[in-house]
Amino acid sequence: MRLVDVIGPVMIGPSSSHTAGAARLGDLARRIWQRPVSRIVIYLRGSFAATYRGHGTDLALLGGLVGILPDDPLIPESFRVARNNGVTWEFSTEAVDGAHPNSARFLFSDNSGNEMQITGCSTGG
Repeated sequence: MRLVDVIGPVMIGPSSSHTAGAARLGDLARRIWQRPVSRIVIYLRGSFAATYRGHGTDLALLGGLVGILPDDPLIPESFRVARNNGVTWEFSTEAVDGAHPNSARFLFSDNSGNEMQITGCSTGG
């Protein structure tokens, strides 16, 4: 057993699935998009949709989308960092039967008319 199995990942909290895992999910979506993030709509599902403001899921997802990692103390400043990088964003919620409770759908778009959707879930940090 490793120490991280006992005490958990190094992260900005309060939740490994709603913050650390969400930041990783945003970072992975950004890397799949392979372009600078300029406009993003994030559709939250299940418990992400119900608690995203209180658990910091919105900060973590957006943080990952602008390259902030789960253990970076800048996670609470994600909105400021995104604005400073020219990113516009919107959070919305959606109900999808059978969706993982900690899931999000990302709708990327850029100024050239390119769009891409990515859906993922967080199982924890």
